[in-house]
Amino acid sequence: MIHLQDICKIYETSSNKQVHALDNVNLTIQAGEFTAIVGPSGSGKSTLMNVIGLLDQPSSGSYTLDGKLVSQLTVDELASIRNKQIGFVFQSFHLLPRTSAIENVELPLVYSDRSDLRSAAQQALTAVGLQDRMSHHPSELSGGEQQRVAIARALVNEPDVILADEPTGNLDTHAGLEIMTIFKKLNDQGKTIILVTHDLQLAQHTQRVIRLTDGRVVSDDEVEVSRNSENMLRDLSGQDE
Repeated sequence: MIHLQDICKIYETSSNKQVHALDNVNLTIQAGEFTAIVGPSGSGKSTLMNVIGLLDQPSSGSYTLDGKLVSQLTVDELASIRNKQIGFVFQSFHLLPRTSAIENVELPLVYSDRSDLRSAAQQALTAVGLQDRMSHHPSELSGGEQQRVAIARALVNEPDVILADEPTGNLDTHAGLEIMTIFKKLNDQGKTIILVTHDLQLAQHTQRVIRLTDGRVVSDDEVEVSRNSENMLRDLSGQDE
C-alpha cells in the first residue's frame, strides 16, 4: 500500500544551513499492517508521518500510495485522498471546544458527498465506546474520551489508513492502553495503522517497529507480542465491552 524510495526532506534554517529531517528513507508498509515508528525527539518521526499522510512533500525521492505515484497527483486529488483514505489522530486531540462530540466527528463529512452525516458519526462514536457521550462537549470528557472522539473523527470516512502521531502522549498509562486496544481492534478489522511514538513499550503492542535516528531508518523489526501484552489488551477490551 505504501512505498517510499530514497525519500529526503531538507529544511533551510535562518542561517542558510540545511537540516536533513529525512535522509534516504526506504520503506514499504503493506495493507493491514500495524506499524510503529519510533525514535527520539528530532529523529524525523513526525516529518515521516507528514509525508506519508500527504501533509508535506519530500524534497526528493518517490512515494507510491495504493499504486499511485504521489508526485503526479493534483492538489485536489491529494486533498480527496487525505479526506477519504487517510484518518489522522494527533496527540492534542484538536477538538472544537464549543462543539459536541458528535458534531466534532461530523466535521470531515462536510467535505464529502455523503448524506448520512449524523448516522455515520453515531456509528463511529459507537465503535470507540462513546455511544452514551455523543452530546458531551470536550470539557465534559476525560482525556481518554477526547482521544476516542478524535479516533472516531478519523474513522468516520472509513479510511484505509490511520496515522496516529503520539496519540497517547497526553494520557495516563491506563487511558493510553485503552487507546491501543481500540487501534488493535481496528487493525483486526483490516485497517492499516501507523503509530508514531517515542514510547518503546507502547510500540511493543504493534506488529512491527521501525526505528529512526537523525532522519534515517536504523532498524525495522517484527514484534513478537508477549503474552502479558496480549492479556493486558484483552482485559481492557473486556472492560470496555
